[in-house]
Amino acid sequence: MSVEFDRKIHATLADTKLQLAIYASTARLKDGRLSSVAPQTLPDYQELRTQANALKKHALENLDYYLEEFERNVVAHGGKVVYCKDGTDVADFVLALAKERGARLIVKSKSMTTEEVDLNERLEHHGLESVETDLGEYILQLAHEKPYHIVAPALHKTRYDVAEIFTHSLHVPSETVPEKQTAIARAVLREKFLAADIGISGANFLVADAGAVVLIENEGNARLTTTAPRIHIAIAGIEKVIPRAQDLATFLKLLARSATGQLLSVYTSFLAGPKRAGEIDGPEEFYVVLLDNGRTKLLPDRSKRQSLYCIRCGACLNTCPVYRKIGGHSFPWVYSGPIGAIITPQFMGVSHEPGLPFASSLCGACAEVCPVKIDIPKVLLELRSDVKKSETREKQNRLEKVAFRVFAWVMTHPRWYELAGRVAAAMAPSEDGGWIRTVPGIMNFGPLKAWLSQRDLPPPPPKSFRELWRRR
Repeated sequence: MSVEFDRKIHATLADTKLQLAIYASTARLKDGRLSSVAPQTLPDYQELRTQANALKKHALENLDYYLEEFERNVVAHGGKVVYCKDGTDVADFVLALAKERGARLIVKSKSMTTEEVDLNERLEHHGLESVETDLGEYILQLAHEKPYHIVAPALHKTRYDVAEIFTHSLHVPSETVPEKQTAIARAVLREKFLAADIGISGANFLVADAGAVVLIENEGNARLTTTAPRIHIAIAGIEKVIPRAQDLATFLKLLARSATGQLLSVYTSFLAGPKRAGEIDGPEEFYVVLLDNGRTKLLPDRSKRQSLYCIRCGACLNTCPVYRKIGGHSFPWVYSGPIGAIITPQFMGVSHEPGLPFASSLCGACAEVCPVKIDIPKVLLELRSDVKKSETREKQNRLEKVAFRVFAWVMTHPRWYELAGRVAAAMAPSEDGGWIRTVPGIMNFGPLKAWLSQRDLPPPPPKSFRELWRRR
């Protein structure tokens, strides 16, 4: 575990106010989920989980086919698909488009994928204004913080914290009533929606046979983001694709229940291309950015590939005893909780934060609540093994580096090189066995044993080349 990871954990544990906020908020979400998936409410809940797991498994095993089908249908509807390797590619595309269209203001709906690639920061660095329109994300943008939770990004903020942020950033009188705080944010954001040139959204699902982006939300800000500006850009990970529109029924029954305890989210939008002739709203240009950013690295491993089944409901965070104690900002990347503990090492590499796969009690609660049946504890154990192997390789690499430095020094100092040759000749086995074989255990010593397992160590010649050269 890194010093920074350890420091953040202890700071969160020591903050009693923060502990209460985390525990109370996750408890509400957890209780809501339990009620909405109870047998009397959703009797086929377990069957739906099994079906969702099978659908995600099938989609990922045939990812190339469904991405190509999705692209064909997007293009048929008048949209365009852009493939991006990483965050730099995404930012380059958005910046180039904004420059070409003379855009200055961007509104953005809630999207963990854009958080993943630091899109706001990249755009603002080049002089574009990018405004979050989800209330929780907007609060955090004003506070210059990352999301604390996948679904409830400002979960750790009290209404008094929000009042202070609004007063400082928006220069309004202090207001602690949540409804009035919402009205303050709405008044500011409505002006942004009306003035924006580009709207950026994420995607909950990409429907291959319809060429449609599906957005699920409660506030309605995503609908304004995708319809008010002239240009809509949807940015999604390649794993978000599902085969058919009819498959959505399974996921829609699971997502809201797992995330917030609702039977269904307030708004579910199907977006397929720019507005058609005769339509009064919608964008004039429609782009879908399909992001890799490490996802294809997971595909060859059949066991770890299930990490990509995640539908970002946050249920594993709400039930995890570790997340509920150490909070979201203790985690080293934008994804926190159990899903963050398995996604981050695979996207970023296990050396990014070696302690992350160990930040779990392995109680299994996360796997029990996951709507798509990701076996998170199993993946965590595999990642722990990868960390140990990496640490072993690192130790071996350090020894190897030292050995090569010594070798390089000897090779550039002739007198020492000759002396080393004499010592090696004296130690090497000869016809009578040689001195080296008289040293107990020397032939079984680490690198020497491995080397000798595949080859013989011949006896040295009576005279070295340098000696023969001097006597020529």
